[in-house]
This record gives sequence, C-alpha cells and structure tokens, in this order.
Amino acid sequence: IFGMKKMFLLFVLAMLSSCDKEPEMPYQRIEGVAFGTSFHITFDEGKAKVSEADIDSLIRVMNKSLSTYIPDSDISMINKGDTTVVVDALFEEVFYKSAKIYKETEGAFDPTIGTLVNAWGFGPGNSVAQMEQRKVDSLLVFVGFDQIQLENGKIIKKHPETYLDFNANAKGFAVDLMGRFLESQEIRNYLIEIGGEIRARGVNPKKQPWRIAIEKPNFDGSRSFQTIIALKNESIATSGNYRKFKIDSLSGEKYAHTIDTQTGYPSKSNLLSASVIASLDCADVDAYATAFMAMGLDKTKLFLEKHNEIKAFLIYTDTIDGLNTFTTENLSLEE
Repeated sequence: IFGMKKMFLLFVLAMLSSCDKEPEMPYQRIEGVAFGTSFHITFDEGKAKVSEADIDSLIRVMNKSLSTYIPDSDISMINKGDTTVVVDALFEEVFYKSAKIYKETEGAFDPTIGTLVNAWGFGPGNSVAQMEQRKVDSLLVFVGFDQIQLENGKIIKKHPETYLDFNANAKGFAVDLMGRFLESQEIRNYLIEIGGEIRARGVNPKKQPWRIAIEKPNFDGSRSFQTIIALKNESIATSGNYRKFKIDSLSGEKYAHTIDTQTGYPSKSNLLSASVIASLDCADVDAYATAFMAMGLDKTKLFLEKHNEIKAFLIYTDTIDGLNTFTTENLSLEE
C-alpha cells in the first residue's frame, strides 16, 4: 500500500515566552548533513561534552549498516544477493521494529514495497514503461516483509529478488541512536531533528517543553504553519506527499498515489499528511506515519481508536470542505 515519497513537514520553532525572566540554560548546538538531508541537535551541556566527531561516528555506523545509497553497506550487499553478511545490532533492531509494525498495520508498512514503487514511477529508481498485469504480478511476488527472516544474524529471503529498504524508519532510528548517545553522556535535555523526524527529551533553554510546528499543505508552493505541538519526552514524525499530489481529470479532486500491496497497483488516498506523536522511539512513530499514509484516512482512524498510546494529527481533503484536519483526543494543540 505504501509507495509515496516522504516529505519532511516539521520545523522547530524558536518561540519562547517573552515574559519568562529566568536566564537561559547553557545549551550546545550541532548541525550538519546526513542521510541525504540536514540534521540539528540542541542539548544542555551537562557533565560531558559532545563533539561533531562523536555524531559523525554514529552516522558512519548507521550508513555502514542500513544505507541503500552506499554500495558496500550491509543492506546493499544483502540486496545484491550476498548471503554471508552478518548484520549488526542496529540492523537487527530496525528489522524487528519493522516486523512488529508490519504485523500491526496488516502490511501497510512494508520495507519490501520499493520495487513496485519504482516500477510505477513514484520512487527514485528506474520506472517500467509498460506496467501490464503480467509485469505487476511478476513484481508483486517479491513484495512481503513476512517473506524475509533473520536467523543467526543473517537475512534469509524466500525470493532473492526481494529488495529490502528501511528508508521509511531508518532516519527515525538514527535520531534514536543519537538520543541514546546523549543520554549515555548524562544529557537529559535535548532535541534531535533529522529531516523532520524528531526526538525530544526534557526542556528547552527556557526550561519549557520543546515546541514543534507542523506545516500547512499549501498547494501554491508557499509555506506556513498549521499548528504547534509541545513535546514532553516524546518523538514525532510526519509523512506526506501533498507536494506530489495528482488531480483527477474529471472531478478536479486532489489525491495522493499509494501502492496497494495486495494488488500491486496505485490507489488513491485523500490523506495528505500524517503526523504521529508518542512516547516511543522516533523509528516507531516514523514507521506509523508511513503506514498511515498508506492506509488512508478511514483505516487510520480505526487503527488509532485501538492504539491510545499514539497521538496523531492528520490533514486530508474532502469534496465538501476541501482541506480538513483530524486530531486524536489525546493530542493537545497550540495556536
């Protein structure tokens, strides 16, 4: 079902109360580029110093294990058919997190869908000019995370052609890895953001909860904020593709393309953006946000009714009011 390019719609707000007379706490900031996007880390200095070299080291470890853009990474070698690769603990954790959410969402989150996404022309890979039924069926055979096993540190595929890609939650996991490192250095107040995926702990320099803005989907290309969320020891991730929407030639309705993992064909969705907040790892909320975009509005609402540990803010279109939003009851928004 999932098959759309992720858009990173979150921005950290420097919106601190002007009436707060307390002095700011000493915080350090590290910025850079990783995983094809930018990252920002803000944290209190604590008892230990954290350097850019420390962060660069974590990035290298992540890339060596999980980056599909590095030819000799573990995941790239596995995708090339190397059955001798013994994966590390990072790979194992992302694998098992993915397996859990794949099962919970009944396959809506599926790290093996990339082959079909590319074939239909919605991904970064090469598309197929003539996607006939026979071609779709031949590619669909290779899709299904339940067809991959992890045994004794090695990935075992039912079909060697199956392409494994954790792009939908690896970036969130990198955020978690950095957060765990800061905590190991006795740092308790921090915010880490990589390409819009965020993990926040403690308070900001004004001793207030970290505040995050969710971008409003403006179809004219302009940028503005839809709402503000305060994070209290939580992670947040947003998935959406409203900048890549399609328009129905008959009705004029805007919709997003997703790939149905049951049929292998694109299907329409009126869900434009899904922001997920929870006291979970960023890798988890990252995966849920991806799954919700695949599930669509109605299925996502039903899922959220059964999972009160998850908060969500959804932006969607309808034929009556145009742009609309849905907020779970357990999520408080700020104006």
